[in-house]
This record gives sequence, C-alpha cells and structure tokens, in this order.
Amino acid sequence: MKIVPVIDILNGVVVHAVKGNRSEYQPIKSVLSNSVDPLVMALAFEEAGFKNLYIADLDALSGNKNNNLIINKISSKVNMELMVDSGISDLQQAKKTFKSNTSKIILATETLSNINFIKEAAKSLGDKNLVVSLDLKNGKILSKSRKIASMQPTILTSELQKQGINKLIILDLARVGSGEGVDFILLKEIRSYPDIELFVGGGVRDVYDLLKLKALGMDGVLLATALHSGKISIAALRKIGLL
Repeated sequence: MKIVPVIDILNGVVVHAVKGNRSEYQPIKSVLSNSVDPLVMALAFEEAGFKNLYIADLDALSGNKNNNLIINKISSKVNMELMVDSGISDLQQAKKTFKSNTSKIILATETLSNINFIKEAAKSLGDKNLVVSLDLKNGKILSKSRKIASMQPTILTSELQKQGINKLIILDLARVGSGEGVDFILLKEIRSYPDIELFVGGGVRDVYDLLKLKALGMDGVLLATALHSGKISIAALRKIGLL
C-alpha cells in the first residue's frame, strides 16, 4: 500500500485543509518543515523517503488563478510520481497538465460538468494516466454535473469501470483534516469491485487506521494532517513497512 503525502496549495502556499471549508484554510504548520513554500515541502517529503506526491491546486479548483508555475517547478526538482488535481474540466487543460511532467492527472468529480468527458480524456491521454477522484461530502458526490451528483458512489464506480477507468480516489472532504476516521463501510463496498486501484483520502487518524486500510486491500492512502501534526511519524511508517 502506497502512502501518498498531500500538498494543498492556496494563494501560492501550503495550507491546512479542514473539512473542505477553503475560505477558512490557514498556512500549514508542520513537523516536517518550517516553510509553507510548496517546493520546500515537496523536497521534505522526498527526503523523508516518499516516492509519490499528491498536489491539489485549490486556487484552480475554486475557479480562480492557477499555480501551474509552482507545480512545474516541483515536477522539475523532485524525483517523485506526481498526482495533480487542478480542477481539470476540458481536454486542452488536461493535455497541458500532462505535458508538465505530471505522472497522473486527477479528474475530480467536484469540477466535472459532464461525465462523458472522463471517457474522452481516457481515450486521448490513456486510461493508465488518469485517476478519477470521487469527491464526497456527507456521503454524497460533489459535482457540477447533476447526473454525477445524483449517483451513489458505488453506481458511479460501476459506470467508470465501463468507461475503462480503473484508478479511483475516494476523497471525503467532510473528513479531510478532521481526524474523525474514514468511512470503512463505503470503502468495503467499493473495494468489492474487482480490478480497481483504490486510494482513500480524508480522516485518517493514526497507524492503526493505516493497518486497517491495508488489511481492507486499499492500494494507497493520501495523508496530510496526520503527517504534518506528527500523529503519523516517518519512523512509525518505516516500522510498519509503509515507507
């Protein structure tokens, strides 16, 4: 199981994401680095031994400016596999993001206005290069598309499989930064679908949650708050064989 540290960028700095309330996000305070510079934080994660990195461009997700220059700088300076969520909603944007040394492009339901775009992007860029993020809040899918928003997570998972998508993130925004734990019931339901590479984000509290997620068969876990606060330490990850 991969442990994927998360960098949330807002107004050009790394912030502490809590429950999806972006207007309230504050610059991060981390045991891993004294800096809020995204590149410095990325280098700290690389030095700690992580091989993967998830970057969320919260400015782009909110429909404002983007942080492409910062993300491009990170991709040129670190030797990590990058997963980037920059609110992609059209093919031109997807191609541009993919060319900037991004390893995997995130298509987040939050910013999708048409479910058919997923199939279009997969055909153009290759389904191996795409990860679809099921963005949830209080058990419901967030999306600009009424069709997507009306679906149950398991139904959307089945629909995505039919479109050739086999990499998913279950991102519970209501649990992000909360330390409330993850929705194991939902994860068990989605894990029952075969041939899906499944990542989970939001609410992971400690190494015991990680061990339960590993036992459940998760392929990866996105971590932010628990890493920055030290509740999940680098030493602990090494001890349980996850780093």
